[in-house]
Amino acid sequence: MRLVIARCQVDYVGRLTAHLSMARRLLMIKADGSVLVHSDGGSYKPLNWMSPPCRLQERPDDVPEGAKAYWVVTNKAGEELRITIEEIEHDSSHELGIDPGLVKDGVEAHLQELLAEHVQTLGAGYTLIRREYMTAIGPVDLLCRDAAGATVAVEIKRRGEIDGVEQLTRYLELLNRDPLLAPVAGVFAAQQIKPQARTLAEDRGIRCLTLDYDALRGTESNEFRLF
Repeated sequence: MRLVIARCQVDYVGRLTAHLSMARRLLMIKADGSVLVHSDGGSYKPLNWMSPPCRLQERPDDVPEGAKAYWVVTNKAGEELRITIEEIEHDSSHELGIDPGLVKDGVEAHLQELLAEHVQTLGAGYTLIRREYMTAIGPVDLLCRDAAGATVAVEIKRRGEIDGVEQLTRYLELLNRDPLLAPVAGVFAAQQIKPQARTLAEDRGIRCLTLDYDALRGTESNEFRLF
């Protein structure tokens, strides 16, 4: 991973355009090819980014007057992230190695196991292809087929938040490059799904499913019941 702290301007040119004025930011270039632009506040999410596969070119011949560097990041659709660098304060590279992956807590792991056993909770005619289907960036919780034979990737959480939707989105981008699987739809399944996460998922064509843990275990909770 390469980390660059720089005073820079960032312009996104593609299906839509976006502009970040000159300011001090962190540029993160990851081994998977992604490029992320971060500020020092506001959120854990980047201000702008380019997902892999993409290509970073440092263009010394195109550096604007008054700048020290000019980078262009291009994805497979031809969209560009143009980074004009006025000053670099830090530039370092680090080998992080292979990440062991996220270890789910007991409830999430059990939810995955139960949903695999009762896969038709996802819909009539669903069948399981594999649990923990491995991709280049980690395992998809469940890979299934729906009643029509289409492939469906399922991400399971105890609490469904925006980062879970982003995780499933990245899996879907990779899975849809496999002609044997594509087109691959997504299901975001959790005991509780936050409204913001539901809105983002539905905007990306991902179906949300609220899971009843007790029902999956074959038990029924009497908590909060009057009768």
